[in-house]
Amino acid sequence: MTSNPVDRESRRSTRVRLKVRIEALGVSEPLTCEGETFVVNLHGALILTAVALRAGMKIGIHVLLTGKRAIADVVYVNLEQPRHCGINLEKPENIWGLSSPPDDWHKGDTEPAP
Repeated sequence: MTSNPVDRESRRSTRVRLKVRIEALGVSEPLTCEGETFVVNLHGALILTAVALRAGMKIGIHVLLTGKRAIADVVYVNLEQPRHCGINLEKPENIWGLSSPPDDWHKGDTEPAP
């Protein structure tokens, strides 16, 4: 697992570069595949999966390192690399295993930092 902070831009929470293995499970349709994160934040992640996902899919995310699970929506699919996707967690939370998350990752914090 590796991590590095990434510029905040206008995100709801600070992005952190983090490579961690995940499993994606279909909620709205049949799917089970492995993958990994590239960038995470309190609200979601940029992921690479073994199979292409579709924007609008609802998936379950299982973080193998932490054992934590969450429901997410696929909100972005890279058209040139359809296995690269952006996901939005239904409930903002640190499922990724960061022991010292950025200050704006407080549980339930859904408003942009000043």
